Amino acid sequence: MSEAYFRVEPGALGREENFLSLDDILMSHEKLPARAATLLPRLGAFFPDRGAGAEADDALPQVSWAPAGAARAFPPASLDVGSKFELPLWLAKGLFDNKRRILSVELPKIYQEGWRTVFSADANVVDLHKMGPYFYGFGSQLLYFDSPENADISQSLLQTFIGRFRRIMDSSQNAYNEDTSALVARLDEMERGLFQMGQKGLNDFQCWEKGQASQITASTLVQNYKKRKFTDMED
Repeated sequence: MSEAYFRVEPGALGREENFLSLDDILMSHEKLPARAATLLPRLGAFFPDRGAGAEADDALPQVSWAPAGAARAFPPASLDVGSKFELPLWLAKGLFDNKRRILSVELPKIYQEGWRTVFSADANVVDLHKMGPYFYGFGSQLLYFDSPENADISQSLLQTFIGRFRRIMDSSQNAYNEDTSALVARLDEMERGLFQMGQKGLNDFQCWEKGQASQITASTLVQNYKKRKFTDMED
């Protein structure tokens, strides 16, 4: 019986995603804080929770723009220069352009210097899944925006992974036939994939040790042939 969905692995860590991967599709919908670098007319209605820079626009008197005889309507507020808002990653990447300067992207808190200090002290104490289920993938996507902190972000991602890798693999190799939900609760999605690979290796080894890894069984063709032969002998 064929499976309904064959898992497609996420793209390599870096600037590009694999849009055939469900993991990458979900990751690209994570929100990214941004700031308007130019006036964006008629977009205020899409960002009701926008920050400073938009209040002045709302305070201006609204002028009706409906044609004569039509119901009065008012144009939506604009996004002033400096207005703060959030965009999904895929849209922020599409709008970001160093030459046109439509928007500037700000680092999420977990990738800023304060959290990088926490990771360098002891990365194992952080609940990465709570902070962001795609911590490594999303962090590598931030390199697209040419931040002056890119080198520090890259180094922090690498050292965080190195610091957590051994514990992940140790726990995956020492949890046989038991509930592992508590062990993976604090892991990001990539780390959970590594944990599952470790678990598969452990299960395969246990099967091999018990002599269950390569049992020789008769094929269905041979079994059916024996059944037909036995029936012919009875006749």
